[in-house]
Amino acid sequence: MDPSLIDQPVHSANPVLRFHSVTKTFSRKGRPDFTAVDHVSFDLMPGECLGIIGESGSGKSTIANIAVRLLNATEGQVFLDGEDITVVKGGDLRRIYRKIQMVFQMPTESFDPRRTLGDGIGESLRNMGMSRKEAEREVEGLLGLCHLEPEFAARYPHQVSGGQCQRAAIARALAVKPKVLICDEATSALDVTIQKEIMELLGELRRQRGEGLSILFISHDIALVQQFCSRILVMHKGRIVEEGDPGEIIRNPKDAYTRRLIDSIL
Repeated sequence: MDPSLIDQPVHSANPVLRFHSVTKTFSRKGRPDFTAVDHVSFDLMPGECLGIIGESGSGKSTIANIAVRLLNATEGQVFLDGEDITVVKGGDLRRIYRKIQMVFQMPTESFDPRRTLGDGIGESLRNMGMSRKEAEREVEGLLGLCHLEPEFAARYPHQVSGGQCQRAAIARALAVKPKVLICDEATSALDVTIQKEIMELLGELRRQRGEGLSILFISHDIALVQQFCSRILVMHKGRIVEEGDPGEIIRNPKDAYTRRLIDSIL
């Protein structure tokens, strides 16, 4: 992968996304409660690509779901662009979703199979008051930004490949010009060639938007995170066990779990 995909040092002082001692505990009938995220704190800076790695069940996706308010934190606070969004709900969520969006692991499952890709991409634009014709023009531009021809707007999720559908999902996420894009295992369901293309697209978008777009990149693939992110968090059993420069952590892991995780794939 092109080394230029790795973001440059960030100079802005204030984080665009902040987790402060966030805990998420799930109640389980007949069994002890399960803590998926345990007092996690981190900052995502403007223009930064921050990676979160760890095995399945380490708490990575729970963090993503808390960030976009699909889950409520049990304890702690989440700040988006300086605003405490920990308990935001109802109509206020629409305002929050103009600043933060997520790209999911299974692109075809993230679209309504009964609606065209163009309709799905344009929904948030229409919800913001844009006319249908204006939204259609904007959708065409978003598709082009993600290297898809205009005719893809008329196709249904089952009529396109996984890579094409993920490009459309990225276009949908970018429609509202969010400040934060969360990629939750966004390439893990794709083959290696398509994965490379998606990563190159994300790199292009970051260069175009600069500090206007921050990415929280969640993956179990350490090599991929090393190539794309300037800083990583290593999670184990709901906790951050190591944080720092990807290359340094891979060369000199300080935590025993991190060493086992690296040894298992390198």
